[in-house]
Amino acid sequence: MVSDWYSYFDKKVDSGILNHLLLKASAAGIDSAYQSNSLKADKKKLKAFFDYLSLAKSAEKFAATDVMYSWEPQPAVKPPVEFEASLVKSFKKSKDAFIKQRLWFQLVRYYYFSEKSDSTLLPEASKTLKTFEASKNSFPQNMMHYRTLGYVAGWHYQHKNYAVSNYLNSLCYNYSVEAKIPSEWSFHPQEEADWNKTLTLAKTNEERATLWHMLGINYDPLRAIGQIEALDPKSDKLDLLLARIINITEYHISGGNGLSSLDSAEKRELKQNTTAISNIALKNNTAKPYFWNLAAGYLNYLSHNYTAAKTFYQAAKPQLPPGDKLVMAQYQILDWVLYVKELKKIDPEVEAKMVAPLNWFADLKTGKDTISSLRFAYALDSSLHQIAGIYKKQGELVKANALENYTDFYIQNNNIEQMKTLLQKPNKTAFEKTMLRYYPFDLQDLYYHQAQVLAYQDKIDEAIAMMTKSESEGDKMLANPFTMRINDCHDCDHQRKQSKEIYSMDVLKTIQLMKSQIKKGTNVYENAILIANAFYNMSFYGNSRIFYSGEVMQSGGNTPFEIPIAFRSMLLSNKIAEKYYLIALRAAKTNEQKARCTFMASKCEKNESYNLVYTKPENSNGNEWTVTIEPVFYGAYFSILNNEYDNTKFYQEIIKECGYFKSYVNEH
Repeated sequence: MVSDWYSYFDKKVDSGILNHLLLKASAAGIDSAYQSNSLKADKKKLKAFFDYLSLAKSAEKFAATDVMYSWEPQPAVKPPVEFEASLVKSFKKSKDAFIKQRLWFQLVRYYYFSEKSDSTLLPEASKTLKTFEASKNSFPQNMMHYRTLGYVAGWHYQHKNYAVSNYLNSLCYNYSVEAKIPSEWSFHPQEEADWNKTLTLAKTNEERATLWHMLGINYDPLRAIGQIEALDPKSDKLDLLLARIINITEYHISGGNGLSSLDSAEKRELKQNTTAISNIALKNNTAKPYFWNLAAGYLNYLSHNYTAAKTFYQAAKPQLPPGDKLVMAQYQILDWVLYVKELKKIDPEVEAKMVAPLNWFADLKTGKDTISSLRFAYALDSSLHQIAGIYKKQGELVKANALENYTDFYIQNNNIEQMKTLLQKPNKTAFEKTMLRYYPFDLQDLYYHQAQVLAYQDKIDEAIAMMTKSESEGDKMLANPFTMRINDCHDCDHQRKQSKEIYSMDVLKTIQLMKSQIKKGTNVYENAILIANAFYNMSFYGNSRIFYSGEVMQSGGNTPFEIPIAFRSMLLSNKIAEKYYLIALRAAKTNEQKARCTFMASKCEKNESYNLVYTKPENSNGNEWTVTIEPVFYGAYFSILNNEYDNTKFYQEIIKECGYFKSYVNEH
């Protein structure tokens, strides 16, 4: 609309102003704009424009009542009877063909809304139809013509003349890209008899092809393709339907495990589609033979007919338009996926062949090369998975992990050392260089991961050495890991103002110092309980779980079910913390100290009971959020607390803060 009016004013009125006046301004705003006399254009045209715009805005009261984004049906608004006279008068009076056509549109639309609720009205009595017919040949068949025709189609639909309605909507659909979506929304074949009647209304093969095309979009693309191909094998109406068949097939397959995931009806449909598309491709008489050969090859690939797929791809290759970067890239993807699917083993010769395509994909992935609208991620990921699987079977775990990183690889330190060796290899092969473009970590990440694992194994000296090699101090702790409370409250700890910033390396060095003092027999209780607090807080249950947020370690999240299963037992464990609480217990001098150590050990013990559930293989998919542990686990330490330290102040604090312990006391 804006473009049409912009041309009408010979581009002398700014398109932004027109956009505001046509689509946003109120009636008062229109009057103000006209009175301001600020628009520099032909005065006669300006007056005609504002006169028309005033009528058009009035029509919005009944013709544009839907609330944007509302799912509720909107109340019907009956057009005011007196408005008809204004429209008719303006239409008869207008001499400007451009505006007169728009007034014709307004009249037809007015009558459509006036007659919408009268389902008994016959066509010969309809002012909507009469007004359209009376002037349809007086104006050019432009967008305004087809917008007007759309209301005629709507009238027939409202009056259950479905055959005529669908035919008229197909004419609108075929006019322009802008008309396609509303026309397709309004296209509703009801019964086969209606559909056959619609087909008889078509005057040319082009119109028949459009009708079949529209039917195929929503209902039966394969049937539509057969009919259009018989009418005109070079019709561009075929291409979208072919894409539709591919989309439907991908949708069925992507929901499960490939071909095996399809039910019998879906497999039958895939076979029918593959046969039909293959037969058309073999005729080689469409407007884009390469498009059909690629599609036939892809459908055969999805059907596991790999020999046939290769034949169709080979037929498509010399037909590809060399200047079409997107099509050429699509061919490369299809050819690559088929090549990988047929691989049984990988040797140096195969690796040499894979260098170029893997580098090409890597360039696309990193944005070094861009091809607009190309979808390649799924094809790349599935092919890397296939290649990695072959390497695993061949026992080449480093190559498998480089192409498809998986956390189980990092359980064995020997695997990490081999990966480090590859990363530091001075004269890498072309394939090794290409392969490592897909590896998400660098040498420092691996050193840091090893430091974390050593820390959770209480090998602090070695952990510090590895973290030093990683050239990282680690993450800043969100709370002091050496403090502890009766009830875990991470948010409470995080809100406390820290006297100084503490990083992962600081934690390790502090533990190292305290361990050396314990070894000397210095302040054993104080040092042991602080080390125990640190190991507790470094676990999932503590306030400093950020300690395990290295690139390798934390690839999922923070909940037990998001922690990679390979690391779950280690990061959930409180056994080392419990060990140091017991060391502190043995060194404690007062019952208050002993009560504290015993209770903290009980927290570790209870968490281990949770871990029995969290680490079950069936809970490794990240979808389990609630865990019920029956019976209630009290452990051994509650009995010691209740029998030996019930006269301490700390005992009374526990009764207030810990519901588990209070329940235990009440039961015993």
